[in-house]
Amino acid sequence: MAFALPEGLAPEVYPLAWLVGRWHGEGVVGYPGIEERAFTQDVVFDHDGGPYLRYETTIRLVHVPDDAAALEDGAGPVAADDEQGEVWSTETGYWRVPPERPEGIADDKHPVEVLLADPSGHVSVLVGEIGNGRIDLASDLVARVPSGADVTASKRLYGLVHGDLMWAHDLAAFGNPMQSYASARLVRADGAAPTAADDEPQE
Repeated sequence: MAFALPEGLAPEVYPLAWLVGRWHGEGVVGYPGIEERAFTQDVVFDHDGGPYLRYETTIRLVHVPDDAAALEDGAGPVAADDEQGEVWSTETGYWRVPPERPEGIADDKHPVEVLLADPSGHVSVLVGEIGNGRIDLASDLVARVPSGADVTASKRLYGLVHGDLMWAHDLAAFGNPMQSYASARLVRADGAAPTAADDEPQE
């Protein structure tokens, strides 16, 4: 089954077409020195016709009631303001498919480059490959301002699973080796029908 490409999408980023849209879902974050917490996430992949996708995400912590009576009544985690929880992190950036294929990449995959910035004082360049509904990325460069947290490297995995966007983020930071930091499962929030990443795109 084929799916329609987003209108005006540059041919250079056709391999990323299945990401385009708005996504929303839930996940969990935890790391040495960071208590495990649930969160909600909003992600937008869009474009302006250029050879890249624009990316923006916001993660908000889920508020857990500390009132024992509320817990006994069966109240589960809720967003702090019913809609807007405390912001844990935000990122903005660009996703690109470079014109040249590195040696060793499989015929059914494409190289991908990602540039990210976050207000905690980091700029990251990640490189990897995309194909068959899966994206594997590893940091090529992590730069930080003097007051930024001591993050040294990261890996990310994205996958399209039954129409949902699943991702996992591993991190090396604060002197700790690479290990799990956060993960989530997102569903399309823009009304677009899910698309199979290995389908043949068409205009």
